Amino acid sequence: MHESERKVILAEPRGFCAGVERAIAMVERALELHGEPVYVRKEIVHNRHVVDSLARRGAIFVDSEDDVPPGSVCLFSAHGVSPAVRANAVRRQLTVIDATCPLVSKVHQQARREVRAGRLLVLVGHNGHEETEGTRGESPDHTVVVESVEDVARLELPDDTPIAYVTQTTLSLDDTADIVTALTDRFSDVAAPPSSTICYASQNRQNGIKALARRSDLVLVVGATNSSNSLRMVDVARQAGVRAHLVPDVSGLDPAWLDGVATVGVSSGASVPEVLVQQLLERLDDAGFAEVETDKTAEEHVVFAMPSAIRQP
Repeated sequence: MHESERKVILAEPRGFCAGVERAIAMVERALELHGEPVYVRKEIVHNRHVVDSLARRGAIFVDSEDDVPPGSVCLFSAHGVSPAVRANAVRRQLTVIDATCPLVSKVHQQARREVRAGRLLVLVGHNGHEETEGTRGESPDHTVVVESVEDVARLELPDDTPIAYVTQTTLSLDDTADIVTALTDRFSDVAAPPSSTICYASQNRQNGIKALARRSDLVLVVGATNSSNSLRMVDVARQAGVRAHLVPDVSGLDPAWLDGVATVGVSSGASVPEVLVQQLLERLDDAGFAEVETDKTAEEHVVFAMPSAIRQP
């Protein structure tokens, strides 16, 4: 293979979504307003590069609101929190800045609405993920979490149980569709959300991966190992029949992956700064993949405003 035959196809859109941009900007603005330190419950977004950068500027990341000194400033991450966490923050007299993605907040609202209507909420998501824990916390006694079609079959519920479903926002569209089909096949009274609860950015990045998979010998997704949307992008590529790997940063690139490869597709998850993608492209250039072609599959113009209390004057 001649090096001139090697190229990269770069997905667009990729990287930061509107919810991530908003959350990061809210931490930066909180530091401007309140000074160091401000505390952030969990990682503000699932990306170590972003977290480390904000930590150097004075943000302190903690596992729980209980770890925040009483009376301090505390930001909730983009993944959302349960009402119990909010109540505990009030008890501790924390100055709360809520960076929950508006699309996650929309899922919380839908969950509350369905439980008030007397339905059991089936939350399609990953147990242990911050977003799922926050949504389930809206009504833990009336919510069950399913991760797979097999989980649906295992639910110990009468088939005439009135249920409603919502999804974690960062899931794979195809996998979620299979789980929803299993729910509607099994239960006789199923309420669907008025619109998909998988976010636009996850949809767009997965569609971009499918386009890359049709034209690439190898797909690389820049993203953190705890980033649900990035992991789902890798899954989508593999389901499309192409080799795919998650690359947290350029140090995670294994040169052996490039053996016999003519075309590498590259994209990044919704919490990934563009600098990490550019570093990967530089490394691929060094390996002979000098040509870069952009494959644009969608336009994104979504912007989420910050709350008025911390908005720039």
